[in-house]
Amino acid sequence: MPDPGPAGAHGAHESGGRRLTTNRAAVGHRVGYAVRHPERVPRHLVRAGRDAWLRMRHPDHVAYYRAVMRHDTSRGADAAVGSGTREGWLRLGAMQFDYLVSHGLRPGDRMLEIGCGNLRAGWRFIDYLETGNYYGIDISPDILIAAQDTLARQRLQHKLPRLTPVRDLRFAFLPEAHFRVVHAHSVFSHSPLHVIDECLAHVGRVLTPDGWFDFTFDRTEGTEHHVLREDFYYRTQTLVALAQAHGLRARFMDDWEALPHGQSKLRVTLAR
Repeated sequence: MPDPGPAGAHGAHESGGRRLTTNRAAVGHRVGYAVRHPERVPRHLVRAGRDAWLRMRHPDHVAYYRAVMRHDTSRGADAAVGSGTREGWLRLGAMQFDYLVSHGLRPGDRMLEIGCGNLRAGWRFIDYLETGNYYGIDISPDILIAAQDTLARQRLQHKLPRLTPVRDLRFAFLPEAHFRVVHAHSVFSHSPLHVIDECLAHVGRVLTPDGWFDFTFDRTEGTEHHVLREDFYYRTQTLVALAQAHGLRARFMDDWEALPHGQSKLRVTLAR
């Protein structure tokens, strides 16, 4: 993953993965990066200004990030989910799809995608799964409208996917033990720990006994930190321990590291 600059970069996760050891929020790192890349400073200042304005208006993180997505989606849905080009959007969606299919996803499975966005990977899952088996949720109504456009463009209306806006990750409206596969790509990389904890506290209820939950995250081997309120970096041990606290078993997916992206992946199953 290329260094996204002194303030990070929303959704910049398409190039090769690496383990982060530096603290991108540290003043020294930010100053040093600005000196090395002065051409990126104006963009950072714009993001920092937006962050300050949205922090003041939306102290709750979900409301804050919903506002971020509204702003980014107005400028382009592909960029809002972290893909600078249509080619990159297609490539990263295909990578997610191929990985899940090669690691156990079957057409008859019921799948829940958390943070489905504009169906970068979702349209492929919808096409692959049996009719009615795909459920996509997102905190952003704006990006879900873009998801509807993707669905129409791919002519997949007959597969009857569910696309639902949500206010939290409690899944209270979903049935118990319903999904064999739950998937979240580039969601926890934009989430503070209490949001991740909420998800892990409730995802076990909607998983089938043989089900699994794959999620990506920005991994650091140094100090855990966040840049603005958009990019969060966690140690693997922190997320594994959080899963265990909720009766879940988490396994680091080593083979995901070899693929050209910028995040790490854990697979969570029911400990019992």
